[in-house]
Amino acid sequence: MKNTLAPINQIPPEILTLIPGFWDLRRRDRRIIALTHVCQVWREIFVSCSSLWTYFVRGWGATKTRTYLERSRSSPINLRLSMGDFSPHRDPLFQIISPALGRLKSLSAGVTWDTLQGITACLSRPAPLLERLEIDGCTGCAPARYPELTTVLFGGEFPSLRELRIAFVRTELPWRNMTALTSFTLNHTPPDSISIGQLLDFFESVPRLREIELEGATPTSGAQNGRSVSLMCLRTMDILFGMPSSLLLDHLSIPVGAELKIQVHSFDRIVEGCLPTSLDNPRNLSNVIKINLSVSSSHPQMQLSGPNGIFHVAALHSGGAWSALELLTRLDTSKTEELDIAYSVPLPSNLTHRALLPMGNLRSLTLSDRQTSHTSEHVLNPDKTPSNVVVFPKLEELSFIPNTNMESFNVRPVIEMAAARASRGAKLRTVRIIDRVNKLGWEDALELRKHVLHVEYGSDVISRGRIWR
Repeated sequence: MKNTLAPINQIPPEILTLIPGFWDLRRRDRRIIALTHVCQVWREIFVSCSSLWTYFVRGWGATKTRTYLERSRSSPINLRLSMGDFSPHRDPLFQIISPALGRLKSLSAGVTWDTLQGITACLSRPAPLLERLEIDGCTGCAPARYPELTTVLFGGEFPSLRELRIAFVRTELPWRNMTALTSFTLNHTPPDSISIGQLLDFFESVPRLREIELEGATPTSGAQNGRSVSLMCLRTMDILFGMPSSLLLDHLSIPVGAELKIQVHSFDRIVEGCLPTSLDNPRNLSNVIKINLSVSSSHPQMQLSGPNGIFHVAALHSGGAWSALELLTRLDTSKTEELDIAYSVPLPSNLTHRALLPMGNLRSLTLSDRQTSHTSEHVLNPDKTPSNVVVFPKLEELSFIPNTNMESFNVRPVIEMAAARASRGAKLRTVRIIDRVNKLGWEDALELRKHVLHVEYGSDVISRGRIWR
């Protein structure tokens, strides 16, 4: 009677059984069993909740597997197979769970080259409720020993599959009946194991696809001249270490509003083979409204944003970081209104801000100088341009974030640019100096105010999605 009146037992059972859903799956099993040992009331509540007993892991004994299967009743079940050297045909898990494959909801399997065949043979019956499938091969295998995934698994029938992830596995993507698929990840396949034609056939069979990630798995052969596949529902497409990805991108039509991300080892190779042959296919990059360019010694990146979507390029190394400006020279930036550049490496002597021209519609420019003001001088100094050219003629706002590690910073490039523009009738409306440690001299501040309608000083600025302090 005292146990029944305890405050914890006043929580409705339907609320109490929601708590395990917030636990890490790696600890979920042991904790759920512990809950059934608290008291008789809790045991009845948690044992009767079938959804708590739907996660099965290879390595359990036959008794535990049968207990979980019985308590799960008719609820969809989830199966996780850890990678290891075992014989599926002799594993009690496969023998017990085989009749229940009709209600399998998710399968996550870590396999080796000699176990995938046995697993697929044991799981060859249809799984009409399967929504998530993850097959991860052994990362230490040589390409010739990568496990091969065929249509034997579940008979090749995936009518309810929504998420498919394949890593370190050899496959020809033979499935043609996954109309419910929305997320597809393909990681580290052997070289030339999948042709462009095979991947395009796969994309055509999954019309609802919204998310695509290709990591070290970009096809390099099998181009089909004139063929174009429309990814009508696509929201994001990530290509990591895919060289050259243009062979695939030339065949894809990406819808308005989608985000295309490309990550390479060095910016030097962006123009060579990462972009589509025609920058208007698959992405209409002529409508770039905003450009974010971060040139650092560790992780340079560039993002182009506009009404047609977002194009994001990142590099793992700093080599050729400024070659991203070469890409900008190939674009029609006449509609670009906002340019944000952060740099921690000096601008090369043979490259000036002319690489950013023409940007006749630019209205907002942000420069973040993390190392030296040398680059700011090249970008802003009007002496670097012909006398009859006004750099960024419609520019209204300039934000300058100098390096805080220096005892003082050089604001003269900003003053000279503002003065030159004022003399030509193109006076800046606002200049923001993000002086986080108050190093701007009063003489420079007074002179700047002569050429700008409004000058702001501050210690905070929101730029590239982060707050600088």
